[in-house]
Amino acid sequence: MKFSALSSFPAHGLAVVIGAGGGIGSGFVARLEEAACFSRVIALSRSSTPALDLTDEASIAAAAAWCAKLGGEIRLVIDATGFLHGDGFEPEKSWRQLDPAHMAHSFAVNAIGPALLMKHFLPLLPRQGKAVFASLSAKVGSIGDNRLGGWYSYRASKAALNQLVHTAAIELKRSRPEAICVALHPGTVDTGLSGPFAKTGLDVQTPAQSTTSLLAALDQMTPADSGGFFDYRGDALPW
Repeated sequence: MKFSALSSFPAHGLAVVIGAGGGIGSGFVARLEEAACFSRVIALSRSSTPALDLTDEASIAAAAAWCAKLGGEIRLVIDATGFLHGDGFEPEKSWRQLDPAHMAHSFAVNAIGPALLMKHFLPLLPRQGKAVFASLSAKVGSIGDNRLGGWYSYRASKAALNQLVHTAAIELKRSRPEAICVALHPGTVDTGLSGPFAKTGLDVQTPAQSTTSLLAALDQMTPADSGGFFDYRGDALPW
């Protein structure tokens, strides 16, 4: 069954998906193309043209400028990026495993990079009508919900992202009162990022299931939700 939501967005706008090469990012691209409510879906990643690398602000600025020149109003920007493990790094189980290089890379990709996306893409949102910037966070970034410990770098960098999103939403409201800036928890999704850590008994979703739910949640959001942290069902999560 094809996805057909997003009726709350003005017609014929542009949608931008950053991190489109990943499992969730590619899922967003597929769902948005099925919805057909946007005149164009722009998929950006390190391998796209133009290329966008979260650790290279010049590439972020160039990609944003390229999008701005396409014509049409950018109504939706989804940041589907994130780093949990790789290149010899695994989520820490104890403070004894803390590594400054691992922590720095986690913050570079999970917090600083998305902050730079907001710096360059939020000014492109229209001043009137619904427009959304949504960044993928994670429930483990919730301080109030942290009962298990561990995963220091990932938790802390996603908590930082949540603060950045909330702060940007306050500034965004001053110039674009109908725009929305939110952090989203996609659930446990069967992708290269979280799949290896999915435990038996968890509700593991496919990228198609998660992105369909996330877009349906965004479709229901209003400016009153801006600055919030929500799961894939649209339920608010504790900071």
